[in-house]
Amino acid sequence: MTHSEPALRSQILVIAQRKFIASGYHGLAMREIAEALGVSKAALYYHFKDKEELFLAVLLPYLDSMEGVLDDIAAQPGSSAEHIRRFVSHVLGQLAEERAIIRLGSQEMGQLSAASRKAFGKVYQEKFIGKLKAIVQAGMARGEFRQLDPEIVTWALLGMMYPYFYPAHTGNKALPEETIRIVTSIFLEGIAPPAAR
Repeated sequence: MTHSEPALRSQILVIAQRKFIASGYHGLAMREIAEALGVSKAALYYHFKDKEELFLAVLLPYLDSMEGVLDDIAAQPGSSAEHIRRFVSHVLGQLAEERAIIRLGSQEMGQLSAASRKAFGKVYQEKFIGKLKAIVQAGMARGEFRQLDPEIVTWALLGMMYPYFYPAHTGNKALPEETIRIVTSIFLEGIAPPAAR
């Protein structure tokens, strides 16, 4: 491997991430990535055997990162509500092109082969959804949260955050702290005034 090849691989991943977010899996051709980089398709296929492998190479490092973040949050002192606040703050505090990977991970899986869907789904559950659900379950066990289906609660939280996973909606920037605070408050406390709860 020449000195420039690791750098090219990193550049491929940066451009591919941006283009997958903009066009989706089905709407993006490997030729477009090669053209954006100014390299041949052969150079692209040297690093990634096909578009599916490239797509997974964009997604999996983010899941590794989120696993570390969620493990760190769960290990910190404080209530489960505070852990939820830290999670929302971390994700919505990222640049939009980073947090959009969560949307890609759930929205575009149907485009992949059955084997890749199954393998990725397992990792997605273990490193991300399962870790977040464990925080919710801990809050229920301590009586902080109502006894509800933790899977539904977990997806409800992500559903509230989902509109912010589109760079076109927010620009490629972190959300203002006040927006993050309101989203978290609505999830944890609802929108009824305190006297009505």
